[in-house]
Amino acid sequence: MTTFLMGSTTASDISSQLTRLRHQVGAPAVGMVLTLVVVCEESNQYDAVRAASEAAREHPSRILAVIPRERGEATRLDAEIRVGELTTGEVVLLRLYGELTEHADSVLAPLLLPDIPVVVWWPGDAPEAPAKDPVGHFGQRRVTDARSAPDPVGAIKRRIEGYTPGDTDLAWTRITPWRSLLAAAFDQPVGKIVEGYVEAEPNHPSASLLAVWLSEKLDAPVKVVPSGGPGLTKVRLVLEQGEVAVERHDSRTATLIRPGQPDRHVALARRPTSDLLAEELRRLDPDEVYASAIRHVADHDGS
Repeated sequence: MTTFLMGSTTASDISSQLTRLRHQVGAPAVGMVLTLVVVCEESNQYDAVRAASEAAREHPSRILAVIPRERGEATRLDAEIRVGELTTGEVVLLRLYGELTEHADSVLAPLLLPDIPVVVWWPGDAPEAPAKDPVGHFGQRRVTDARSAPDPVGAIKRRIEGYTPGDTDLAWTRITPWRSLLAAAFDQPVGKIVEGYVEAEPNHPSASLLAVWLSEKLDAPVKVVPSGGPGLTKVRLVLEQGEVAVERHDSRTATLIRPGQPDRHVALARRPTSDLLAEELRRLDPDEVYASAIRHVADHDGS
């Protein structure tokens, strides 16, 4: 991997240096399928850039990490460029100082690859209306993570207030395996669902989303109840006779329980952030099911 440091630079100089480095290592920009913008703090940039780089193995990308630094310092832009064999695309860390911290969009605009989609990801604090944010405005998709907010459930409830088609949240992505497993549990008729319960550690946004999704799909009340965690631990769907349940035992497996059938051990792994991000990069169209879930989560009794 080739790393190049540029202090007190400009977006134009960064773009020129990317072209030179690309020719040196033989990594043509035409092989990249999107630009992934990561808006993060210095404290979490290492984990965020690593997750983005791992996701980019499936989706070759130009990764632009926007890292606002001290507002009171002299205005300048520092850059760190990484190109080479450890990443399938290009990684540029952009550290903004002074007044430039308020104008990240002007830095990004010349660095976005032409004619390919842009995805913006906030691994930490995110704007209330991502599409109206100057950086979020560039994105066809905008990815937030309510779990990183001080009040995760409150954050997911407020997502609808600033929602624009193309928004999504990793709290929703985390329940994809649960949704798939529960949908498969109803491949054969089991009877009418009377009520349901989603058990999770307190203030877990994915639990609220899963409860709403189940309630809409099953036309039955589904409540969130606290458990010792970690994360989501169990879903119980009460039938007129018996129940369907999925109980997670550890970070890898769960038990599927259905009336009249033997219990079955199933895979239900906790996925790293890179896998969650890669899932979201697979689709660039609006997620209408997510939109419906956040539209109802604020009014859901179990939330």
